[in-house]
Amino acid sequence: MSGIMSVELPGIPKLRSGKVREVFDLGDNLLIVATDRISAFDCILPDPVPEKGILLTQLSAFWFQMFHQVPSHFVTVNFAEYPENLQPYSEILSERSMLVKKADPLPVECVVRGYLAGSGWKEYQEFGSVCGIRLPPGLEHAAQLPKPMFTPATKEASGHDRNIPWEKCCELLGEERATIVRDLSLAIYSDGSVHAGERGIIIADTKFEFGLHNDNIILIDECLTPDSSRFWPADRYQTGVSPVSFDKQFVRDYLETLDWNKTPPAPHLPPEVIEKTTEKYREAFERLAH
Repeated sequence: MSGIMSVELPGIPKLRSGKVREVFDLGDNLLIVATDRISAFDCILPDPVPEKGILLTQLSAFWFQMFHQVPSHFVTVNFAEYPENLQPYSEILSERSMLVKKADPLPVECVVRGYLAGSGWKEYQEFGSVCGIRLPPGLEHAAQLPKPMFTPATKEASGHDRNIPWEKCCELLGEERATIVRDLSLAIYSDGSVHAGERGIIIADTKFEFGLHNDNIILIDECLTPDSSRFWPADRYQTGVSPVSFDKQFVRDYLETLDWNKTPPAPHLPPEVIEKTTEKYREAFERLAH
């Protein structure tokens, strides 16, 4: 099965292309189409990962509907309910696209960390803190944190998002909105972690995005996917090492073995790495959404 790297829908205006998703304007709503592109170290890799876009879309749709108490931009993934002008594109849109409400994105990434990993682990090793928040001494790599932490970041058009302190988050959003997105993020992470834990997956950390729809805060973009989260198999979890994962850490680990300076153009992935990555995304979806 070959993957899809880009999507064009003649007659349907495209608003933007992200690292993975193409966004089209449908008037009252948006159409989000997840390609099979994969990025690492902020570079889009030249090879698609077949099925990835379908799995990401369907997993987000599962969570949006599960968290019915949290308002979101989700409308439907049922292609039969799509507008008539999209019906000629069923072959490409079925399963990998989602109809959503229009929203104005808030300028903050809402990151929740439950375990010590990634940039948080690097900072902790050097300063004993994560995003400036002091933690107990002596924690190991991948250790569970005393309680989940809300660590907001700015949204950067290019390059890495930058961690910001709570005070800056309040400055950007206003204290009331900042408090709402913090509390929603922690609640979704908590509920999602319970569900995932029952299916043998640890959600080490994740990021959410929120937007304004009719002046109400709603959850947008994607939700608890392998692209926005670190998923670890619970039966192989141990501290002191970088855990096995269901997310694109597998791709990052391969790229780290190459003599590549992490700037474009990105190197090609070998077929076995692509195949293994599809398997990891598929297993995460099947465990969580079935």
